[in-house]
Amino acid sequence: MDIFKQFTFKQDLQVRWMDLDPLGHVNNSIYIQYFELGRGKYMSASSHTWDWHKNMFLIANISCDYKRELKLTDHDPTVWVRTMRFGSKSFDLEYLICTEHEGQTILHAQGRSTQVMFDMKERKTILIPEWLKSEILAYEKAGSIAE
Repeated sequence: MDIFKQFTFKQDLQVRWMDLDPLGHVNNSIYIQYFELGRGKYMSASSHTWDWHKNMFLIANISCDYKRELKLTDHDPTVWVRTMRFGSKSFDLEYLICTEHEGQTILHAQGRSTQVMFDMKERKTILIPEWLKSEILAYEKAGSIAE
């Protein structure tokens, strides 16, 4: 799939028995948890300065488009994450949840989230720090991110 050329980061996932619903596939709410796992690992990989105790964002919006069921027996599940857009106080991430089957990548879900930078002491939104923007742009090779 050509869409993967836009992504630098991917994280392996483990589908757990408790992730399944009575139909035997991953419950819809679990995909958001997979996005969360990918987002945390992505922020650590894309920014060497990031400190979760000092820098915080809130999720303003999150969505998931379900493409194909994900089952416990699917091979090599991964979540791909990339920054799509920077605003002045917010940035958007895109997610893909995929597996491998006979040499082909299968897309199970595609999602997006909007993160808003937040000052925990002042309890208000803040501008995205320039160091964060610079580190993510360098990690993502800059050209694929809208501003």
